Amino acid sequence: MTETAHTAHTVHQIARPHGFPTAEHFAFVESALPGPEADSALVENLYWSVDPYHREMMDDVPGGFALDAPLEGRTLGRVIASRTPRLTEGEIVFHRKGWRTHAVVTPEEIRRLPRFDGVPLTTFLSLLGGTGLTAYVGLTRIARLQEGEDLFVSAAAGGVGTATGRFARLLGAGRLVGSTGSAAKARHLTREVGYDAVFDHHDGPAADLLAKAAPDGIDVFVDNVGGEQLAAAVGAMREFGRIVRVGTISQYNIPGTPSPRFDHADIVEKSLRMEGFLVRNYLELQQELYEFAVPHLQSGRLALDETVVDGFEHIVDAFLGMLRGENTGKIIVRDRSRACS
Repeated sequence: MTETAHTAHTVHQIARPHGFPTAEHFAFVESALPGPEADSALVENLYWSVDPYHREMMDDVPGGFALDAPLEGRTLGRVIASRTPRLTEGEIVFHRKGWRTHAVVTPEEIRRLPRFDGVPLTTFLSLLGGTGLTAYVGLTRIARLQEGEDLFVSAAAGGVGTATGRFARLLGAGRLVGSTGSAAKARHLTREVGYDAVFDHHDGPAADLLAKAAPDGIDVFVDNVGGEQLAAAVGAMREFGRIVRVGTISQYNIPGTPSPRFDHADIVEKSLRMEGFLVRNYLELQQELYEFAVPHLQSGRLALDETVVDGFEHIVDAFLGMLRGENTGKIIVRDRSRACS
């Protein structure tokens, strides 16, 4: 992929996957650099987020990605040309016209970012972005985590999983248990993130692995996976336990995957609550997240878990690698030649 000062690149989805997507489902499209129209601005993108929900949107579903059109995603960029007094050249903005090197945006389509001393820009796509907000909402609004309660998190080494673990520690969680896909990730979670026990979900039946990691049961389950691990968590729940449904990664790439089988009587007999949510319905909590997390980031008590991939030309590879679980923490694509701290 060659870029000049007068060209832009976008990623299009050109086919629907049946199972795991491949690079052949995408195309890089070159075009002339777009110019801003009245009351808009041209943004040169610097950082891109690739997220599990993008896989769901690749299917032929309501609100999904259209074929042969630019994809969308969370992005940070610099205004390089403006035709509105509400957007100033040089300022850094957040918007959702990602998967492209440049985007024309209106003031209504962007969010201005506060700048906090010692907090890098990438944080606005990880702990201070949608990933961190998902973890924060899940713990504080859906689970209503109480100090000393024991927590199980599936896909604990992903962006939401690492954020959940770190936030749970700050909120006073008791025993913190996670699942992941490799021994190296398990070591990172226990040594760096603060998990007490982590199992590799490849090592056996989830119910047996969870019973060993949390022999006294759990109060809260933050579920990024679904499937067998959800069923195991229901069985391990204590009375008045809460299950927070964030995602179902185990089913994204396997069409027709059956729903997990568990004893539905447990829901009644243990007085359990299971609730899912979409983070877009909790955007009013963004400032609250800043107030909670930023002081801990500045003090060093809260650290970042990020896998950074350099080069827009690698955005598809980064997305596919994320689906394969190759990242630890939030995966972010960076234009190293233009990125700023």
